[in-house]
Amino acid sequence: MASRPDRRPHAVVIGSGFGGLAAAVRLGARGYRVTVLERLGQLGGRARVFRQDGFTFDAGPTIVTAPQLFEELWTLCGRRMADDVSLRAMTPFYRLRFDDGTAFDVSDDEAAMRAEVARLSPGDVEGYERFMRLSAELCRLGFEELGDASFASLADMARVAPALVRFGVWRSVYAAVALHMKDERLRTAFSFHPLLIGGDPFRASAIYALIPHLERRWGVHWAMGGTGRLVDGLAGLIGSQGGSIRLHADVAAILAEGGRARGVRLASGETIPAEIVVSNADSAWTYRALLGAEPRRRWTDRKLERASSSMGLFVWYFGTKRRFEDVGHHTILLGPRYRGLLRDIFRRKVLAPDVSLYLHRPTATDPTMAPSGCDAFYVLAPVPNLQGEIDWRVAAEPLRRRIAQRLHETVLPGFEAEIVTSRMLTPLDFRDDLLAWRGAGFGLEPVLTQSAWFRPHNRSEELEGLYLVGAGTHPGAGLPGVLSSARVLDRLVPHAHALV
Repeated sequence: MASRPDRRPHAVVIGSGFGGLAAAVRLGARGYRVTVLERLGQLGGRARVFRQDGFTFDAGPTIVTAPQLFEELWTLCGRRMADDVSLRAMTPFYRLRFDDGTAFDVSDDEAAMRAEVARLSPGDVEGYERFMRLSAELCRLGFEELGDASFASLADMARVAPALVRFGVWRSVYAAVALHMKDERLRTAFSFHPLLIGGDPFRASAIYALIPHLERRWGVHWAMGGTGRLVDGLAGLIGSQGGSIRLHADVAAILAEGGRARGVRLASGETIPAEIVVSNADSAWTYRALLGAEPRRRWTDRKLERASSSMGLFVWYFGTKRRFEDVGHHTILLGPRYRGLLRDIFRRKVLAPDVSLYLHRPTATDPTMAPSGCDAFYVLAPVPNLQGEIDWRVAAEPLRRRIAQRLHETVLPGFEAEIVTSRMLTPLDFRDDLLAWRGAGFGLEPVLTQSAWFRPHNRSEELEGLYLVGAGTHPGAGLPGVLSSARVLDRLVPHAHALV
């Protein structure tokens, strides 16, 4: 017997990052027949997975915070996340190692945190506690209340402006921390978080000082088997809803008629009609390339050229034939400069002589990420985006060697002799593989004038029926941000039955 045609309204999702996959699940729950189009040969976008020589490397996000946003997607499908993905809570969350060799462990244990602060600077304990109260208020406002607000009009921004002013969000994150703590190491430890979403702590709005409380309240987790297990789990949810996923489906244009999105055209020439189009592609790419033939009122090429983009990322993945048991799951290795390094990255856009690094050793928690007796690592260095005049075809290897030297001198003595597999990503790969404009790792920079209403809207200002999710729209980058961007769709996209 022939199957009955699926007559549900059709929604097309461009891109399969976490924002796109979450959007697909939410649209499926709202009655749409969903098709996810991914130009690469695997799902995940920045969260894709590299497998080589028996090692598994998560390409992008490695820290799961606010796991309830993932759990909610399983609930929408009548399933339990725990049946598909096992999350392991991290204790401590991560270790910061300062240039003087001092270590600082961050956790959700309040007594332990007070002791850590007192060990570095006894006079800053009271200020630390004041800052954490501020972080809690900012988290309540910026994440819990506004994280999935639509900011579709300037009135939405005006309504929350008094609260934002009251909490001093015009200050930078660093300035907000500095009001409460005097020790420069502590100022660094509690202000670096904007780097996790592509921002300069000396420029990013103090609203992003919410992250320390967000971590404390909901924890920092690891998905056993790697972040790719979350990608696979969401793909399974989409399939269970009757949705479809197509790989090697490169979208060349968003089709429009009468001021409304009507579907997409692939690079192959195939057209796919749809009532709803959701772009999880970089927001600048969406407007410059996919909607380039349509007149744009707000996000013109000129406006995008004037916008500031997040930094670039240099990532080195490597596996060793022995284990380094003294190294934790997440380690942040800070260099001799903080403000100066960030100025080189974000403003001067030059490759600095020193580095600060994030070192990820998933095999500290999950031995399945490497062959028996081996360790998997990735080390990430924030670098200028492609607005800087750096020839990455020449600069990548010397930078890798400098990073290796830094690791050898600090936490991984002699490790290079143990390496059995290796690969690198530079801003060129972000541009060419992920279509990230300017090779930026996180879309537009999260400064106050590019946040909330000032950011590309979740419901496009340019075309009816077009919606944006992911790092380049509200509320921004990071797993909580991109998952929340998909959550906004529940407020904006009509239920499918309204279109029948």
